[in-house]
This record gives sequence, C-alpha cells and structure tokens, in this order.
Amino acid sequence: KNMWRDSTYRAFDDGGAPTLWKWLKANLQLMNWDEFAWGLNWLGQFGNKGDSEWIFVFDLLNLARDLPYNPGSKKRASLNALVDAAQNSFFGEVPYLKGPVDETGLRKVRRIDWQRRHELRPPIEGQSILILDSLGFPAEGEESAARWMVAAVEQGWKRLVVSNWRGGRFAGSGLGSIGNNLRIDLYGDVGDYAGSGLDGVEMYIHGSGQDQVGQILKRGKLVLFGDAGQTFLYGAKGGSIFVMGSVAGRPLINAVGRPKAVINGTCLDYLAESFMAGDPLNGGGFVIINGVTHDENGTLVELPTPYPGGNLMSLASGGAIYIRDPHHRVGSDQLNGGQILMIDDQDWTLINEYLVENERLFGIQIEDLLKVDGDLRTPQEVYKKITPQDGSLLSDG
Repeated sequence: KNMWRDSTYRAFDDGGAPTLWKWLKANLQLMNWDEFAWGLNWLGQFGNKGDSEWIFVFDLLNLARDLPYNPGSKKRASLNALVDAAQNSFFGEVPYLKGPVDETGLRKVRRIDWQRRHELRPPIEGQSILILDSLGFPAEGEESAARWMVAAVEQGWKRLVVSNWRGGRFAGSGLGSIGNNLRIDLYGDVGDYAGSGLDGVEMYIHGSGQDQVGQILKRGKLVLFGDAGQTFLYGAKGGSIFVMGSVAGRPLINAVGRPKAVINGTCLDYLAESFMAGDPLNGGGFVIINGVTHDENGTLVELPTPYPGGNLMSLASGGAIYIRDPHHRVGSDQLNGGQILMIDDQDWTLINEYLVENERLFGIQIEDLLKVDGDLRTPQEVYKKITPQDGSLLSDG
C-alpha cells in the first residue's frame, strides 16, 4: 500500500500518468488481487482531491484499460473488469451539474445522467469537462445519448467523457462544425456509425467499434483502442485515424481527399476500394498497415500475413497503401489495378511522423516495427508502397 502511495505521489510530481503506468506494469505480476483492487480504490480517492489529480487518475486508468501488458498468472479480462469498475466508480463520484461549486475539490468536471439530463446547462466558473453516463438512455431517437452529446456541445462544453455506452448508434455524430476543438472519450459497447461526419473533433473510442465508424470523416482525429467493423471510414475526406487492432472488410471505400490512417492489425478485403486521395507526398491521403498484434503476454507479434484478402486498392485513382511486409507475403495477385513499389526516404519521412504518434498512443515502438526475426532492418526492407497502376495520382477526389 505504501508503494502505491509513494509511486503515485512521485509520478504526480514528476512524469505524470505514464510514469505511474510504467511502475504499475513492472509490479503488477507481483501484486495479489486485493493489493491491485486496493490501489485502484485509493487512486479514485486521490483523484477527487482536485482537478489536476482527477486528470492524472483519468489518464492512468485509460492506460491500464487500453494498453497491452503482461498480466502474469492473472487473467487480463479479470484485471480489465476491476479497472472498468474502478473507472465507473471514479466517474460516479463527480458532482452533478446542479449544485454549488466545491471550493476544495473538483471545479472543472461535472456530470449528468438519464435522471438529470434536463439539468444540462452551459459550463460556468472554469468548468470544461462533462461526464455523460449514458446508461438508461434509449439507443436511438431524440432522447438518445447521441443527441444529448450534441446538446451538450451546443451548450458550450469542450470535452465530453461518455460512459456506459450500450450499443446505441451514431455516437459523436451530428456535431458538424460545432465540434471544432472538441474532445470525446467514449466507453462501452459502441454501435454503428460512431464518429460519422466528424469535423475537427478528437474522438477516442476506448474499445472497439462496429460498422461504418468514421463515415465521411472530414477533419480531426479518431483513435480506436480496439477493432472496427465493416466499411470503416466509408467516404472519409480527411483527418488522422489510428486503430490499435484490425478492421473488417472494405475500409476506406470511396474515401477521397486527405484521410491518413494507421491500422496496426489488418483488414479482410477490398482495402481502399475506389480510393481517390491524391498524392500522399503532396498532402494526399494514405493508409499504413502494420500487420501486427499483441499476444496474451502483451508482446508484439506479426500476424500470419499483413493483408489476407484481395482487391487491394481496387479501382483506385489516388492515394497509397504503406504496408509492413518484410516477408513479401502480399503479392500482385491480391491487387486489382495497383502496383507494389519500394518506399524511398521521402515516403519514410511521411509515414514516420504518423508512426511516432502511433507509438505515443499505443506503445507500439517504431524500432519493434523495424525488427524482423529480432534483427533491426531499414524501412525499405520492411515497408512497401502500393499505388494505382498507372501512377497518376489525382490531387483530390
């Protein structure tokens, strides 16, 4: 218990949540269940001391639930259940919107739920973060949590933390330009069309999404700490997108303009069908496929193939796919109108910027991506570039 306290105070003063997460990963296998549960409960109490402490604990709990690690003899699912319960309890301690401002505790963060939804108002007195407990809201319609998210942004809230999502569709949709400079953190079972039409929003899905995630995304940032379903980024026009896991079939079909996506796993088939994303070396769009996953011990491992399907870049007129394929498992028989090229220094400079952010978000180190059978290789030995066959890259779709 003293180790929990001492390590938390040290990290809070120097390094923040990533420092405490580094300590926790190194010591988790040595803790018993009671010690781990006690530490999570104590963190919740620490987080309610003030705004800075609250953000610190919020960030730590996200790292513990989102990122891979070695659970030792414990089951990762059981540890996740404890973290999820601690996080819901942590959110549940936040004061409701209605009531006086607590001068000694939290000032930035407030909360609403189904019973108190009509208390929604603009932020006052330094408030900026609104927690929306979506439990009890209908899955669709005017009273859905998705519509109340829009109402909260219309009232002036610039950061939404939405918990207990239960399969409802359109999470984060309908914001239009009012979502500029907004951050959304979404937890639970996320349904279809999440993040559709995002325009300047940063949206973090702490888990997996279903079909049509990120449809016609325009600007902003979309991060998934899991997988996504069919037609991911259908018709996307821009934005930066990062997926920790894999996506199903037909991702980025009919995407145009400047979407830039990193998919760390793979996808089923028809990747970037009818892609019209211009020249990636001149501001156009592209997709990076890393073809990796994490085993049960949190170790990064290669998938059997970085791309198992066919019709890669089928009928595309622009854009590029940068695919990690050091074993040359992707062949021309999987293409339909595309060509496989070597990358050059300009290509690596371009995608390295996104792999750096990918490393920051998911802990997937660039050095590990460049290792093949334990040996460090050059980017040209590891990544390939796939473009339309005729090489004519349109400036926009």
